[in-house]
Amino acid sequence: MNEHFQEIIRKATGAEAIFESEVIQELWSGYGKILRYDLTGTDRGSVVVKHVRLPEEVRHPRGWNTDISHQRKLRSYEVETAWYRHWSARCGDACPVPRCLALETQGDEVLMVLEDLDAAGFPLRRESVTETEIDACLLWLANFHACFMGEAPEGLWEQGTYWHLETRPDELAALSDLPLKAAAAAIDDQLKSSPYQTFVHGDAKLANFCFSQDGRKVSAVDFQYVGGGCGMKDVAYFTGSCLDEEQCERQESRLLDLYFQELKGALAQVHPSIDAEAVEQDWRALYPVAWTDFHRFLKGWSPGHWKINDYSERLARGVVNQLSSCFK
Repeated sequence: MNEHFQEIIRKATGAEAIFESEVIQELWSGYGKILRYDLTGTDRGSVVVKHVRLPEEVRHPRGWNTDISHQRKLRSYEVETAWYRHWSARCGDACPVPRCLALETQGDEVLMVLEDLDAAGFPLRRESVTETEIDACLLWLANFHACFMGEAPEGLWEQGTYWHLETRPDELAALSDLPLKAAAAAIDDQLKSSPYQTFVHGDAKLANFCFSQDGRKVSAVDFQYVGGGCGMKDVAYFTGSCLDEEQCERQESRLLDLYFQELKGALAQVHPSIDAEAVEQDWRALYPVAWTDFHRFLKGWSPGHWKINDYSERLARGVVNQLSSCFK
């Protein structure tokens, strides 16, 4: 890391010296790293630094090395910077996010200096989850969606998520499921046409949640694809990220009931003028549509992916058939 960026970290934290202690993660396709820095001479023991540095050669792990993919990633880092600069402070204790300490752009490099969530009480990462931990993530999503209900996503993606139709023409072209392909635009329109738009996290998979020791509280990270949308996009995507098909089907009603109970309570606190029952009625009907939207992307992007299962196929067929009957 160059000396200018190191100085930014020292100034932001009041540290006398900084030491790289851990590479937490390589960014997708070689676009940089997430690192932990230990600090001396300040009360703060460490920070997490997201250092974006454009690669000389793009290395997409599934071979989608296109200009569209590259431009989407560039825009995603601009969006994440805008999120931390203008919006993240709005998130309260019910949907915590890391506090941003500094942002800097220099040439083709971006620096984000963030609170270390390990030190903030969220030290655990999970590859599999208990019911308690799943519920904690859904409560976070409900409060996040309530917080930003009705907001215009200025500086963010007009449509959040990395898989929505407008940003994935190559994957749509590769899709061999012709009925699903024909219904793709109508599926996208249904989600965009919901009168209840909020901010969606956009990549609300299990790996982007950090847990407290008891698993009852979570904080979320990775806001590259935050933007406008129907909250069901996050809920469907999260559920599919941590449960197998049998669990998804068996727990669907319970998880949606929990989410909407929390959403209605949060809306009563932060947006009491919004008809929370109407939101639930509209969004609950869009849950299978949101699931099918991601399923459409996945079948074009990676046809052999483990998430393409009988449950997803049944939901998608139901949505496609319903849309087909509407146009007859």
